Amino acid sequence: MTSSAGYSSSPQAFIQSVDTLTITFLVDNCIEWMTKLPPGFTHEMRQHLVDHSPPKDPRTGVPMLDFERLCCGAHGFSALIETQTHGFKRHLTLFDTGPDSSSLVRNIDSMRVPVNEIDRVVLSHWHSDHTGGLLSFLRLRGQEPSPCIVDAHPSRPIARGIAPPPAYESIIGRLPNDPTFALIEEAGGKIEYHTDGHAVADDTIWVSGEIPRLTPFEDGLPGGMRWVEEQGEGRWVQEHHIMDERYVAIDVYGKGLVILSACSHAGIVNVVKDATSKFSRPIHMIIGGLHLAGPELTNRISPTVEFLSQELRPAPMYILPMHCSGFQAKIALETAFGEGCVPAGVGIKVDVLGNREVNKRMIAPRLVPFPQRTSFLLVAIYVVLLGCIIT
Repeated sequence: MTSSAGYSSSPQAFIQSVDTLTITFLVDNCIEWMTKLPPGFTHEMRQHLVDHSPPKDPRTGVPMLDFERLCCGAHGFSALIETQTHGFKRHLTLFDTGPDSSSLVRNIDSMRVPVNEIDRVVLSHWHSDHTGGLLSFLRLRGQEPSPCIVDAHPSRPIARGIAPPPAYESIIGRLPNDPTFALIEEAGGKIEYHTDGHAVADDTIWVSGEIPRLTPFEDGLPGGMRWVEEQGEGRWVQEHHIMDERYVAIDVYGKGLVILSACSHAGIVNVVKDATSKFSRPIHMIIGGLHLAGPELTNRISPTVEFLSQELRPAPMYILPMHCSGFQAKIALETAFGEGCVPAGVGIKVDVLGNREVNKRMIAPRLVPFPQRTSFLLVAIYVVLLGCIIT
């Protein structure tokens, strides 16, 4: 696909800008029906009442809600990404599949998703709260009009477990099995193995490769463990850095990058640094699990919020902390971003409309470290004081 604009600051990275982007959240820990949302965001309830034409109650004559078919929450993540550039085909891409065989399938039915039009599933990483719904989705979708591509990192673990603080040594439990490659193919999926970044959906979606770990305070998943087997012997080994994790990014004309990071084990600061270095585009929106929940990760909240709201310029327009972000992180982000911190949840739809004229005036992002911000503040204070003295 070629069009009038695409962005890359690396010979290996290219992304085609889109005119319209729609994201529907199909699995998340939260359900949010009541909070006022910014323009472009649509509650699940409104979609059922307005877009889905529910039957009317014969007694009162008003639309009847069917609670049996509304979305359910679950510990995991899945988002349907719809991208389109004027004059080219629309693409539907599924990013992750939630934790189990029922949540995603139920919510797909609830939101009236045209499953046969989804031509690719991108798995962010091998944790079963992101892969657990894959097989049931593939069986629901079938192989028409063509098999669904499953875009995955080849390093699928035998098992992953969690060791709690303070020692991070004793395994208290392991995650359910991720689907095997054989089962994925048996369910109708066509597997593509990727370790490097690449563009999909006619180049409108960037799927990252392994994310560089650059930020000192983002030191992975405490207590992350992986089961390995060598010469018939099995053992647990520490795996703080989940190197198979990947994010996706979409560039919207006149808005900039929309980044989805399902769990951010690599750290959302590292994710943002990688995306901006590859495309030199401002960040419009950050979506997904920021993995800042739990007392052992509390110390990462402040520097993360500081980076996103103060060091990154321009700052993101919207932050959607979901899944594993944690309550304290949401409070801190709302304090920093106000209404730009959006309480998204399952069933909510986000429409981002591009603007090609505004796109001509957009500037590249830059980082303003703390000493430089301090010097700017001192200069501003000096100018104000000088003005007072002169007058």
